[in-house]
Formats: sequence, structure tokens, C-alpha cells
Amino acid sequence: MANITLTDRERFLKTLKFEKVDRAPFVTIFGPWGSTIQRWQKEGLEPGKSWADGFGFDGGWINFPVHLGFYPSFKAEVISQTAEEVVHRDDRGIVKRDKRTGDSMPEWLEYPVKNWDDWEQLKKEKLNPDSPERFQPNWEANVEAYNKANNAVWIGNFPYGIFGTPRDFLGAEEFLMSFYTQPELVRDMMNYLTDFWIRIYEKVVAKVKIDVIHIWEDMSFKNGMLISPKTFREFMTPCYKKITDFAKANNVDFVSVDSDGDCTQLAEVLVEVGVNLLWPFERQAGNDLLEYRRKYPKLGMMCGFDKTAMAKSKPAIDKEMEMVAEMLKYGGYIPSPDHLIPPDISWENFKYYCHRLKQVIGKE
Repeated sequence: MANITLTDRERFLKTLKFEKVDRAPFVTIFGPWGSTIQRWQKEGLEPGKSWADGFGFDGGWINFPVHLGFYPSFKAEVISQTAEEVVHRDDRGIVKRDKRTGDSMPEWLEYPVKNWDDWEQLKKEKLNPDSPERFQPNWEANVEAYNKANNAVWIGNFPYGIFGTPRDFLGAEEFLMSFYTQPELVRDMMNYLTDFWIRIYEKVVAKVKIDVIHIWEDMSFKNGMLISPKTFREFMTPCYKKITDFAKANNVDFVSVDSDGDCTQLAEVLVEVGVNLLWPFERQAGNDLLEYRRKYPKLGMMCGFDKTAMAKSKPAIDKEMEMVAEMLKYGGYIPSPDHLIPPDISWENFKYYCHRLKQVIGKE
């Protein structure tokens, strides 16, 4: 296989298609927290230099720039602040309390939808798929560049998903209760968003070769899905089938889903509806990559390297690389840390991880 010459885009896509490649992509899909970079700068990362410089990472993907959420967005504003915290409304209309350092999960305080009237108003005022402002000016002039791009071309990104976005409309607790207290509102949100996004996809794929439609959900936690598989099939399967059917009809190779937590149940219902790329397989939630591979031999998989091993020791990293080597034998897998790299990981250990990963995939 050494005589195969591939672009980063070809390598990325062929790997996930289980096709012959020179080696697996060398990428870090999740980078470090800001506090992690601060630590690394104390341990040898040169000031002003990117943490990613010098490792020889391959290109991963680029997102086609189109606005898939509220347009116009809500006005982002600070409501109150102290030396340690800030309460603010973001451009999605969510009010939250954050640490000023920005290196922790926020406390969620208020959401933009409280009833049907709010939802109808948002659809009318901020969720028009035909708003020309959703696209960058003169975007069609860059079509050739996207079609010839060295990286895979995706459409879709955080925070847009059939489950994930309505949760941001209502808040997690109210949204989960609404499957039972106001199911028609949930159904309308999911169906509207699906048709809304497909309307936008249609404009893009008419001119640009899109490789991946990506859907962000984060709909599992440590003990499994936040809704039952039965509820998924009732509310979400028709939406996902629309998207996967659209992908097949328009030569889009992958429909990708990002969800944290234990994805054992989620993987089953996603594969049913035609999703063929899943990540990041958080290891602390109990995900066993080899077990997923045995159960879903043709599912594209990314990430899954236990970031806690990077914090422990070089022998722990070596042990985790044994799992990576085994996964690579099956194909369809791109190794990377299983989420953002926390500040308990030293610069030395991160450099060692990169060195060992290059050895395991055959880049050095």
C-alpha cells in the first residue's frame, strides 16, 4: 500500500469507507481546553505558537459556511457579572452563568421557547430557510475551491441536531418532559427543522460536492440514551430517514452523528435509519470500540482514544494504542482523543501521544 498517493480528503473518506489507503489519517479532532494550553505554555509550548504546530497533522474537514440556526440571531448581551462569573444571553437566546475563564460547563438559566406562541414566532422571524443572508456574499464564486478542496467538505455542525437543537429551544428538562406533556410541539420542532435544513442542503449540493452531512445530538449520558429507543423511532426516525435518503440521492457519502455518553442504544437506532458515521465514543461512559466494531462491521467510527490514559502515564498511552492498532485492522476508523483535552494532561504526554499515534498508523 506504500505506493498509494492520496490527498488528505481522499484518505479521510476512503478510510471511513473501508477502502484501501496508505495509512489512517493523523488528526486530532478534539483539541485542548484553553486552560490546557495555559499549562502547556508553562511546560514548553512556545508563546504565540499553536499547540498543533510541528506535529504534521493531516487535514481533517472543512465546514461549508452556511448559517443553520436562528437568523437573525438573538442579540448576545451581558446581563450581570462579577470578578469570577458572568450571566449572559448568547446568540441562541439562552441565558446562562459562565465562569469568566470559560473552561467549564455553564449553568443554564433560561431558554427562548416557553410555549407554542414562542415557537411559532421563532419559525416566522428567525427560521426562514430561504433567507439569503444565511450564505456568505458571493459564495457561489468559491464553489470550485470547495469542490477541489484538500479536506473533506461537511455541512452541519454544533449546535444543530434533530434532538440537540429543540433541547436548546426549551431546555433539557422541559424538552424531555414535553415528549409526554406536549408531544405535538416536539414533533413539530423536529419535523420543521428537518425540512428547514434539507431546504438549505438542496441549495448547497446543487453546486458543491458535500462529503458529509453532520448532525450534532449529544443525546446520551453515562447510562445510555436520554430518550428510549421506542421514543426515538416514533419521533426521530422519520426525520433521520428524510436526511439519509437525501444524502443517498445527492451523492453525499456520510451522514455523521456526534453524541457524547454511552451510545450502545443510540448506535442501534442510528444504524437503522442509515447513519454511517458515529463519534466520539467517550470511554468514561463505558463505550467499547471493539464491541461496536463487532456489532456494526461497516459503521464509520472516529475518536475513542481514552483521554484519561493521556493524563496517567506513557505506559497507559501505550496500552491504549493497542486498542487503536486492533481497530485499524478492521478499517473504517480514525483514531483521536474521545473529547476535548483537559488540563490534567501534560505537554510531554500529549507529545508522546502524537508520536505513538504516528507510529501506530504508519506515518513514521
